[in-house]
Amino acid sequence: MGRPSIAPEKLLRALLLQILYTVRSERLLMERLNDDLLFRWFVGLNLDDPVGDASVYSKNRERLLEGEVAQEFFQQVLAQAEQQNLLSDEHFTVDGTLIEAWAGQKSFKPKGSGDPPPPQGGSNPEVNFRGEKRSNATHQSTTDPEARLYKKAKGQEAKLSFLGHVLRENRNGLVVDTNLTLATGTAECEAALEMVQEQADGKRVTRGADKNYDTHAFVKELRQQGVTPHVAQNNRNRSSAIDARTTRHPGYAVSQTKRKRGEEIFAWMKMIGRMRKVRHRGRKWVEWMFTYTAAADNLMRMLKLTEASA
Repeated sequence: MGRPSIAPEKLLRALLLQILYTVRSERLLMERLNDDLLFRWFVGLNLDDPVGDASVYSKNRERLLEGEVAQEFFQQVLAQAEQQNLLSDEHFTVDGTLIEAWAGQKSFKPKGSGDPPPPQGGSNPEVNFRGEKRSNATHQSTTDPEARLYKKAKGQEAKLSFLGHVLRENRNGLVVDTNLTLATGTAECEAALEMVQEQADGKRVTRGADKNYDTHAFVKELRQQGVTPHVAQNNRNRSSAIDARTTRHPGYAVSQTKRKRGEEIFAWMKMIGRMRKVRHRGRKWVEWMFTYTAAADNLMRMLKLTEASA
């Protein structure tokens, strides 16, 4: 008859434990569920219930992608935060980070090229990239075709990556929207504008961002949507799109102070939630995990906020 399936609610609880306790593999998670009574209680297993096999957990998890469960879970967490009056509806900050894909440099090969010749003396072929021009226009990863070769700053190493974006409110630093895009030079501004359109809702709001968003096109689009751009000024080698009509207000300085809290979210998601280098292939799965990890970060922040107010 095969191995029994796993209920979706137990899958979600187990995945939440895997994120919160930084369990690096499904096999280790099954071991914790087998030995840890707290893990069993949280997932909903009795003392004598079988834990199951790690492969069954991995296979059943694929069903969650089809139902967009991560986004629904994220919205339910936001609804609880709103009921507790933890969200701001006027002041927000947007930021993006590099998410390293589960693909190596050796998989980045010219498009349309055939399989390489069999290696001699080992299973790992020797590849020499010296003098070879490689770009996303001519090359593609055979492991994850949607990953793009990208670097966020000059002098850094280009890696096969995605870009993760979050929109958070400034009152308590809770994430209110997420987006994951292909790693391109314009992805940050495009994703930010898309999330702004969903949150503005015709009312006057402020939107903070770092100096990478200080472009005339981005600031102009924000003003046309009725959003006050609290973007950090980038005066290096060019004039900033943010002038004195924005910087003279005290709220601009407050937004710049709050803006740095976005790095705390990315640090937690990468160090605790294991999003520095994802273990899934394909943009859909990476986006699913990015949204679910952001919801887990919100739960941790909400817990600390409610404990502080108690």
